Amino acid sequence: MSESTVSPGDVQARITQLFVYPVKSCAGIALQETVLTETGFDLDRAWMVVDAQGGFVSQREQPRLALVLPEFKRGGTELVLRAPGMLALHLAVDVVEQPTRVRVWDDEVPAYDMGDVAAQWFTDFLSLSDQGLPTAQAAKYRLVRFDPEHRRVSSLKWTDGVEALNQFSDGFPLLVLGQASLDEFNTRLQAGGHAPVGVERFRPNIVLADLEAHDEDRLDTLRIATGEGDVVLKPVKPCPRCPIPNIDPATALSSPEVSDTLQAYRRDARLNGAVTFGMNAIALTGVDAVLRVGQLVAADFRFD
Repeated sequence: MSESTVSPGDVQARITQLFVYPVKSCAGIALQETVLTETGFDLDRAWMVVDAQGGFVSQREQPRLALVLPEFKRGGTELVLRAPGMLALHLAVDVVEQPTRVRVWDDEVPAYDMGDVAAQWFTDFLSLSDQGLPTAQAAKYRLVRFDPEHRRVSSLKWTDGVEALNQFSDGFPLLVLGQASLDEFNTRLQAGGHAPVGVERFRPNIVLADLEAHDEDRLDTLRIATGEGDVVLKPVKPCPRCPIPNIDPATALSSPEVSDTLQAYRRDARLNGAVTFGMNAIALTGVDAVLRVGQLVAADFRFD
């Protein structure tokens, strides 16, 4: 199928990386292509780890989640999770167990429990120390799947009233980051005597090449021609950064230089001085279209 065409804009970028994060706060999967759905990329943050009270668990409390590596198998019908010292956990994508209710930030939402085997797998793994030894921790964890019938709406304040849906993401269906922004950050990091970091620290869905550093902060809409028609994405809110980018995804160990470097130059007046990096985005058009690495992106600057 031939791709549609979009009108040129102030800048033309190119999709250089695509990521999906099936389990909230676990590692992502780099993709060559992915389907855009109403809630972002297909199966992005469709699963989530919760504690005994149903509250979501992230790398903020459990950095070892960064070591859980997901992979889709059998034509996308099976999710396989691997982690150091653990046998692989195989989950059928279309199989759940009993309904439940869970909390993600201020939202209480319906979900489906993924069963005792998955619960024990995460409980066992998250009870290990950094050296892989059992700890005295008594916490119990479960894995849940978002209820696709539920409409979890992103903040209407930031979307200008557009009902943009997401699953278990922090608040918006997509995160866009420019490669040049990461390059500038690493230049600053190295100037401070630290090693550069990979883009996975910042957990974007879409990485764009051929922009100037932090141009994504100033873009109005992103227009992408696909074989299924035009996709229009709108950056709506700067992404405030918690300490998760400090966590090394290869070791799950945290060090402060990432946050310290960001704080030196990325305080954002739009969020009352919070440190931001990347832009949360929503889809205005293009649900069911396929985004691919290498596609061109036309965009105009926003003046407000």
